[in-house]
Amino acid sequence: MKKVVVIYWSGTGNTEEMAKAVAAGAGLDGVTVQLTSVDKASIEDVLSANAVALGCPSMGDEVLEESEMEPFIQSLEGQSLSGIPLALFGSYDWGDGQWMRDWMERMKKLGVVLVDDGLTVQSTPDDAGLAKCKELGAKLTSALA
Repeated sequence: MKKVVVIYWSGTGNTEEMAKAVAAGAGLDGVTVQLTSVDKASIEDVLSANAVALGCPSMGDEVLEESEMEPFIQSLEGQSLSGIPLALFGSYDWGDGQWMRDWMERMKKLGVVLVDDGLTVQSTPDDAGLAKCKELGAKLTSALA
């Protein structure tokens, strides 16, 4: 059975809502989806998955959350992730999305296959934003074929 892992960090609940929608979109027949907050995630969760989605809002000066998500991403930088389908997503309140562009470049250097550009939603995701999250989850699962 194929396994998709969705790992996220959320301070206000916006990125958690997005993560749940990505997981719902990825949950097609024959696919197991594991939804996990980053404080409960492990490198093994990523290495055992057929595809991965990572979610984190923009923090501070357009960076990843620094106490949990950033260390998790740093721990992945020493792993072989070549060829793993990956989706990135997150919410933001201000700025132009530089944190997502930086994150995409960083993950590409690990050899992952981004299934789409990182999905950003301003503040609380509305119905249209949640629909885009579900579409991103579906794209992630379709990359398993």
